[in-house]
Amino acid sequence: MNGTKPKRVYFYGTCLVDLFFPDAGMAGIQLLRRAGVEVVFPDGQTCCGQPAFNCGYFEEAREVARTQVALFPEDLPVILPSGSCAGMMKVHYPELFHGQPDEAKVRAFSARVYELTQFLVDVLDVKLQDLGEPVKVTWHSSCHAVRDLGLKGEPQALIGQLANVELAPLAREYECCGFGGTFSVRHPEVSGAMVADKIADATATGASVVLSTDGGCLMNVNGALEAKSSKLKVQHIAEFLWERTRAR
Repeated sequence: MNGTKPKRVYFYGTCLVDLFFPDAGMAGIQLLRRAGVEVVFPDGQTCCGQPAFNCGYFEEAREVARTQVALFPEDLPVILPSGSCAGMMKVHYPELFHGQPDEAKVRAFSARVYELTQFLVDVLDVKLQDLGEPVKVTWHSSCHAVRDLGLKGEPQALIGQLANVELAPLAREYECCGFGGTFSVRHPEVSGAMVADKIADATATGASVVLSTDGGCLMNVNGALEAKSSKLKVQHIAEFLWERTRAR
């Protein structure tokens, strides 16, 4: 960005938000709108192509990616409520299209991609007023958000603005939760051991909610918690922020 706050952005909903966390998607849109930004949501959005890419089906992944890129033709930021999908579009699309005839077009698209909290903090510099009751939460930093996108505390900075929210850090915050998309299917025993470590860490914080920016992580952690009949809940960061700061 050139230092000026954009007046319009695209919003890419992602598969998991669409199917499992629609309230998080709507909350992300509301947060952007409240910050004075018009949100454009193109029809026809599907998967970003990451499952095919991770499995080595590169041509199939390119076909999916080309369809998505075509939905966002204007020179506007593309905002995603997911570190995983944002990492795919921003970092791995250029790899996927290296040497392809449309490489330049895809690279230009990728340069416009932002994860939601990254955009709220680094571009819009949003300020939040907490209207909720006191609560203790913990934060799971998803692998793709940290390692692909390089998120450096943007979600925690937003949580830190909330006067009635105590953020209890995980002892092993940067360890994978074990989901990894197809990894959890191909290596269920290893995945199960990893998520067991994650929920034990989260439980030890004494928090009542586990927050993250990725639906895949939330699904995996929530499944493990439910299997243990735990009272600890999971929630997408966008939905949490919107619930606590919207006027009733």
